[in-house]
Amino acid sequence: MTYTGFLVIGVLADYLGTGRFLAGLLLAAVLARFPWIREGKLRIVGLLPKPVRRPFIVGLLALCFLHFLARGEYVSAAFAGFTTAFVLALPWLRRAVLDRISSSVFSFTGRQARQSTDDMVIDGEFREKKD
Repeated sequence: MTYTGFLVIGVLADYLGTGRFLAGLLLAAVLARFPWIREGKLRIVGLLPKPVRRPFIVGLLALCFLHFLARGEYVSAAFAGFTTAFVLALPWLRRAVLDRISSSVFSFTGRQARQSTDDMVIDGEFREKKD
């Protein structure tokens, strides 16, 4: 992953016509997140909103992958391709691993794991009032 970051910064510097240091600073400024307290609540803010971050990173990695393929640098393209696949599969992997861990912990303690609930069902409790 670190080597892929080095490759991405190199390709970005090549396209921008700057040095690696300036390209790295630019990428860090775009992807940086900072804590922010607003209305008494701690929030994390950044230049890119959360729904845009992953597609932006995947787009950069795909650009690098295609750049290296066009130049015939297959080892660098393999690193960029592997990292792109990993970033795309990360949410699924995280969910699968957490589900497996939680199922083993809940079966060990004897408790039942939470069943997924249907958001379209309204659960209510009604009591009769005696007059």
